[in-house]
Amino acid sequence: MIFPLEQLIKKKDNIYETTCAASRRAYQLSMVNDPVIEKNEGKVVSTAARQLFTDEVQYRIEQ
Repeated sequence: MIFPLEQLIKKKDNIYETTCAASRRAYQLSMVNDPVIEKNEGKVVSTAARQLFTDEVQYRIEQ
């Protein structure tokens, strides 16, 4: 499961924004061929989601 239910419940952010941020982060990871992907068995989207949920990576909405 990419977004664990218990983490979704605790997350106060807009889930649509979080999903969009995870998608963009996954794209970034795949484009630079980040070594962290290999540590997660090539699972780019779940790696990006984990980074967002653990606040390893943060995002903001630009106007």
